[in-house]
Amino acid sequence: MAVKAYVLIVTDPAQTSHVLRRIRAIPAVKASYEVMGPYDIIVEIEVGDLSEIPPILGEGIRRIDGIESTTSLVAIPEHGG
Repeated sequence: MAVKAYVLIVTDPAQTSHVLRRIRAIPAVKASYEVMGPYDIIVEIEVGDLSEIPPILGEGIRRIDGIESTTSLVAIPEHGG
């Protein structure tokens, strides 16, 4: 069962386009949007297993120059019943 996570990102305003290009190059990223409001970018990640998310966040997204902060939300998969 696929696991989804949503990452809310605040960027340096001068770096938003650069950050978005780098994020879109990450294979697990299924959608990404530049948005207005308290966050600058919203990213949807989809992976096969929960254990795949921390490396994508820690070694991929959070290391991109221009990111000031991130908030990660992992969706709880539905269970049949």
